[in-house]
Amino acid sequence: QVYLVESGGGLVQPGGSLRLSCAASGMVLRVNRMGWYRQAPGNERELVATITRDGTANYADSVKARFTISRDNAKNTLYLQMDSLKPEDTAVYYCNADVLTRAGLNVGSWGQGTQVTVSS
Repeated sequence: QVYLVESGGGLVQPGGSLRLSCAASGMVLRVNRMGWYRQAPGNERELVATITRDGTANYADSVKARFTISRDNAKNTLYLQMDSLKPEDTAVYYCNADVLTRAGLNVGSWGQGTQVTVSS
């Protein structure tokens, strides 16, 4: 079993910043690609950013130059620094990871989500 636990969400004013974290634990041997997705009420889940194990990042156009994805491979932890937040960034943010387990299986895992609300 692989667990992804997000933290760092909350309420912030427009123009403010938040930093999300996602820690992988359990039967983890190696964490490969990781990413952040978000889902606003009434919308489908959408990609925010992804990062490979070697640090190559990819961003949705809507967050480029405002959000920064990073990771700490030693801690199996993913981060998302969100700056210049806008009301339209309001959503539940989910962590996703492709994990090689100690049992030799490649699994895709999701966290439970963390709420980000941008409002004055």
